[in-house]
Amino acid sequence: MARLSGQRVAGWKIAATSAAGQRHIGVDGPLAGRLLSKRLVAPGSTIDLADNAMGVAEAEFSFRMATSLPPRAAPYTVAEVAAATASLHLAIEVPDSRYHDFSVVGAPQLIADTACASWAAIGPPVGLDWRAGDLDAYDVTAYCNSNPVARGGGRNVGGPLHALTWLANEVAAHAGGLQPDDVVITGTCVPPVPVGPGS
Repeated sequence: MARLSGQRVAGWKIAATSAAGQRHIGVDGPLAGRLLSKRLVAPGSTIDLADNAMGVAEAEFSFRMATSLPPRAAPYTVAEVAAATASLHLAIEVPDSRYHDFSVVGAPQLIADTACASWAAIGPPVGLDWRAGDLDAYDVTAYCNSNPVARGGGRNVGGPLHALTWLANEVAAHAGGLQPDDVVITGTCVPPVPVGPGS
């Protein structure tokens, strides 16, 4: 899919990191998918939802890599992955699928579908010492049209750094490893929020 798109792979996403995300797309574990360069937008951007089959937005923690994590025999640890990471960002993902009924096609088809990757807005680096804090304990509130509509936290993805470490090992095993400047969004911290044109 990435090759046929003609776009650069700008990073990776984890679909179905949380139990809510797994229920939403009908799988029993997380999936890795490529983020395409023209689908990463700045906060405040407008995107077209007219043909979006999934109709949800997700509040996520995101990381930008500083160094590569190439394939190797031993799995990477959380400490190694954190040391290879440049910055933490807040992100909103608006996923989509090329399948009309994405909840029944199964994990292999959804992986081929770039794990439902579509749009993602990546915020600026956060102004806190995230390595010293406990991202699992951070509360997350999603707003739609200025109203709080969903709550959760970093614990809903098993901890953002733990999710990033899973992704780093998955990509090292199957796709050459994470690269410098790759963006990784680590899964929705809240139940997916229904959105549509005008949201």
